[in-house]
Amino acid sequence: MTTWVPRTDGGRPEGRYCVHGDQYDPPPAAADGCHECVAAGKRWVHLLRCLTCGHLGCCDSSPGAHASSHYEESGHPVAKSAEPGEEWAWCYADEVYLRQQ
Repeated sequence: MTTWVPRTDGGRPEGRYCVHGDQYDPPPAAADGCHECVAAGKRWVHLLRCLTCGHLGCCDSSPGAHASSHYEESGHPVAKSAEPGEEWAWCYADEVYLRQQ
């Protein structure tokens, strides 16, 4: 199990908290990229991996914003950056960036 806590940076007001910080490591992603973008023949900017189910979706800067759509459809609150060398996550429910503790 990995514990995530709010980052002090990230453009969010001080005092933000996240109640979804205890997350298990997700199952492996079922795709090498955003499945929805690949199916539509589109490109993505950045990938996020759902910490609940492993869904790999594109970020809000991508035309599809499929990681956000996944949260809205599934209710899975936390997605971690799937980019090499990046160790941050975003909690959609609490609207806060997270770091591993």
